[in-house]
Amino acid sequence: MGQPLIVGIIGCGTIIGQYLETFGRVNDVQLVAVADLDRARAETVAAEHAGVEALSVEELLNHPLIEVVVNLTIPAAHAEVSLSIIAAGKSVYVEKPLAATVAEGRAVLQAASEASVSVGCAPDTVLGGGIQSARHSIESGLIGEPQSATATMVTAGHERWHPNPDFYYQPGGGPLMDMGPYYITALVTLLGPIRRVIGAASAPRKVRTIQTGPRAGETIPVTTPTHVSAILEHESGLLTTMVMSFDVSATKASKIEIHGSAGSLAVPDPNNFGGEVQLWTADNPEWTSLPLSAGYVNGSRGFGVAEMAWSRAPDGAIGETRAQGELGLHVLEVMEGILVSAATRCSHQIVTTVQPPQAVRLSDR
Repeated sequence: MGQPLIVGIIGCGTIIGQYLETFGRVNDVQLVAVADLDRARAETVAAEHAGVEALSVEELLNHPLIEVVVNLTIPAAHAEVSLSIIAAGKSVYVEKPLAATVAEGRAVLQAASEASVSVGCAPDTVLGGGIQSARHSIESGLIGEPQSATATMVTAGHERWHPNPDFYYQPGGGPLMDMGPYYITALVTLLGPIRRVIGAASAPRKVRTIQTGPRAGETIPVTTPTHVSAILEHESGLLTTMVMSFDVSATKASKIEIHGSAGSLAVPDPNNFGGEVQLWTADNPEWTSLPLSAGYVNGSRGFGVAEMAWSRAPDGAIGETRAQGELGLHVLEVMEGILVSAATRCSHQIVTTVQPPQAVRLSDR
């Protein structure tokens, strides 16, 4: 490999730990600085990682060596921070979702195009062995022609484990905007883009009680839907039925199932890089685990950033990541469309489209 990709991070919240672990073991990415509105949080991260400076946001944006800034701020700030990164002449990799609204997402991609910088967008979990092996199984014809799918993400709520869960229950949060990117990105990767959605949504509880951390016992208001059901019509005509909820204690449903003319595939949790793919066919009418056949076997959050290094041009120009901004925009429009449909009680056409990123061959990375 050539020169490492020089990276900075804005936002030192809970998710940063997973990125730090990845960057610590991927030699092609060199983290040099972190920033947070709470300077103490940035200083804590820097103190625990040799070679990493704690800077102000402005200082990080003006750092002469940083090529890519990873935006780990809260969803409501994604667009504003990404636009400031782009204005500083740097490429950006943003945690999901791309932005709080489609209009903001479009503005980010337009600004990046005009500045000739790249935009990557989480989730990159679809690059792992789980989703990529499922994709390989489908493309190999193991279930015949895909005909329908289901996607189910239910939990009793993030206030059970997150010490500051407020933003999960505000506009831009909720189960759809928080967890939907994993599921919809996986569905687009497996089955192609989506052209129309129908949605319904509710918020059965108006307040939530924080159950962990220094704020345990404090109640927070709920101002966004916490239970969302939707039908996604893919461009192929295939229908996916999806449920996203912070109001369900437990389920026995698979995270994702793909049903074809010759069998069914149980797809592992798209919030993870690995997991077991299981196949059922009429010739073998019981669920059978399949071996890994594609994807980054040892993938973890931040591999989308690493791909920018691994795909560098010979002249050193930053490469593209499969976790691309255009895919993030399409997924964002699908989610926004579901909420619009739920509010208007009408189906909603999706304007954007995208080609599923190139498949990842089996790799021991």
